[in-house]
Parts: sequence; C-alpha cells; structure tokens
Amino acid sequence: MNRPSGSAALALVSAATPLHLEPALFDAMLDGWRTQHMARRLSPAFIRKEELTVRRFQDYTCCWPWQWRAEHLEAWIAQGSWAHSTIRAYEGSISMFLGYVCDARYGWAEVCLERLGSVPVQICHERNTAVHVVEYEGRPERRPLSRPELQALFDFADHKIAEAALSRRKGWLAAFRDATLIKVIYAFGLRRAEAAGLDVTDFTPNPAAPELGRFGVCQVRFGKAMRGSPPRRRAIATVMPWVVGVLEQYLDEVRPLNGDAARQAALWLTERGERISVRRIDERFAEWRSEAGLPSELSVHCLRHSYVSHLIEDGVDPLFVQYQAGHSFPSTTALYTTVGADYTNAMLRAALTRAFGKESS
Repeated sequence: MNRPSGSAALALVSAATPLHLEPALFDAMLDGWRTQHMARRLSPAFIRKEELTVRRFQDYTCCWPWQWRAEHLEAWIAQGSWAHSTIRAYEGSISMFLGYVCDARYGWAEVCLERLGSVPVQICHERNTAVHVVEYEGRPERRPLSRPELQALFDFADHKIAEAALSRRKGWLAAFRDATLIKVIYAFGLRRAEAAGLDVTDFTPNPAAPELGRFGVCQVRFGKAMRGSPPRRRAIATVMPWVVGVLEQYLDEVRPLNGDAARQAALWLTERGERISVRRIDERFAEWRSEAGLPSELSVHCLRHSYVSHLIEDGVDPLFVQYQAGHSFPSTTALYTTVGADYTNAMLRAALTRAFGKESS
C-alpha cells in the first residue's frame, strides 16, 4: 500500500516503544511534516522557520500536540507583542502542522489514540486567528526617507569613510564597502537579502544604455520567494546614473584591497573574506542612522520604499517601477509609494491648470 510522504507508518516503527514516548512521538511528527514539506519542494529555510514556530509553541504550552487546546493558542498570541503579519504567520504554522497530524491519510491520530489515549485536534479557527483584510501589514511608522534625509545618510556614510581613512585603521575598507552597499540598495531598490546575495558578475551592460558601461543592468538572483518557492530572479535597469561611478570606484580601487577578493565571487566581502550577512547590513544601517540623527523608525527596507517613491515623484511610469521592484501586482507598488508634499502640490497645480487654463502670470 502506497503511503503519502510524512505518514506515521514511515516515521515510526510500530513495534518499538521509545523510553520517552511523548517527545519521541512529537519529534517523529515534525520529521514527517518536514518530509511532506520537502515533497512540496519548499525551501529549507522556510521549513526550518515553520518547525521553529511549532517548537516555540510547544515550549510555551508545556503540552504535546494531542493535548493542545484553542485556549493555549489564544493565550500564546495574547502574551506576545508581535506585528499583525507575524501573528498571522505563527497561527498559520500551527494550523498547518495540526492540519497535517489530524489528516487521516497520515495516521497520526490513530497512533496517538492507540498509544496515548488522546488525539490531536485543530485549534485554529476563524474566531481566534488574525484576519488578513489589508494587503500591507507592515508597521505604519515605516516610511520612505525624504530626499534631505537620504542625502544626510549618504553624506554621513562618506564622512565615516574619510574618518576611517584618516585614522589609518583597518575599518576603512569596511566603511567604504558599507557606504557603497547602502547607496546600491537605494539606487536599485533592493531588499537586504537581494543585496547581500549579489556577485561581482551580476552587473551587465544594457544595449539600450551603452553610456552606463558594464553597470547597465543589475541581475538579482535571490529575489523574494513566494510560498516557499525558489528565489525569483529579475533584471533591474540602472535608472540612477550616479551609482555607476560609485560601483566603479568600489570594484576597481577598494574591493581588490581585500586579500581574498580575486578568489571570491561575492560583491560585498567581510574582513574575513566572506559574503556579508543580512544581519551585518542591518547593524551598520542602524549604527549610521543613529549617529546621523535620523529617526529610529527608519530601516534598511525603507531605502526600497524610497526608491519606489522617488521614481514615482520623478514621473517614471508606475508599470516600469513595478517591474523594477519585482512586484507581481500594481497594488503592491502603490503600497510602497509615499510621495512628498512638493510632488503633491505640483500635481495639484497641474490639475488646476488643466481645469482652469493657464496660470496667471
């Protein structure tokens, strides 16, 4: 008889009784669930994240899945101070895990009833889980940087380079790398993981813009995955020519000073010759944001919001901006867009001029 991936019969040896049955059975359930996820070709990172959530919930309840009740979930969620989207993700993980162990095709309920006299039940329902009613669930205080704020950040980054160079310390290379990295994130509207995953060879010429040389297009290979799928690729056309000079100086003059540069493909190398991490990007941005006196609610991702908003303010076609940002739907790009007062006033003036004729001199 063929059994589905992750079934109890495949994860357990029915004739054997572990010394500590409950933790062994729980681990076997997670092993089976992991196998099911792998059969769906979900990414290892996604699978680890889902399993970690289930284990965190088990640690909180001090109970096993066949003992969980709806009030356990409600108390766990109520005690946390997580964002709305995070709560939905946690509840979704618990719901999917229980949906798996309650599925008769996998036989876990039968095993639990036979060995423990109790069966797992679905504890997530429409009355105790967060509802997805708006497309954007990010923190409302997160916003694009204004152009003066962006300039202040870039100026401070350049100042840190000069400061490190004058001190003759080893940190000069790291400061130059991080300043260039922050500028590239903004200039191409990148996510943190997309920027960290860039290689030197990910910049290519654009036949439609030969004046940009080898930096006409940025090839993103680690775009945001959807529902555990592999990373999505996209090509971002260079629309801010000033970034060409920034990249040329970094690649031609600064990166080669790292002893391992010739042997490494990664664009951004640490002092140890390794690829920079997303965490390191966050830490450097937070450090410089604070020292530059910028608001604490600004994050690295706000640079991506700034990219979208500033292009729209500059009159770039929204459909082109959508493709550049890698958004599947125009509504997502709209959520990233926050135009400034000057742009709003200019659009208002243009609309009034069309309605009432030429402006009086």
